[in-house]
Amino acid sequence: MPIVTIQMLEGRNRDLKRELIKTVTRSVTDTLDIPPERVRVIIEEMPFDHYGIAGLPVLEFREKPDQD
Repeated sequence: MPIVTIQMLEGRNRDLKRELIKTVTRSVTDTLDIPPERVRVIIEEMPFDHYGIAGLPVLEFREKPDQD
């Protein structure tokens, strides 16, 4: 029984998550040649203040101007 865990920032609506689960399930069933009933998809959503990039909370990082 494959278990796929997806970690992402919170904020996506129920319809998008439903489509994500459907698409991931289809990909796993096609790749592994198994029925969809055997596939489990877990979505772990995290708040923006629980995630950082380059030493900054993600919202602060996104506000930074590009430094080319």
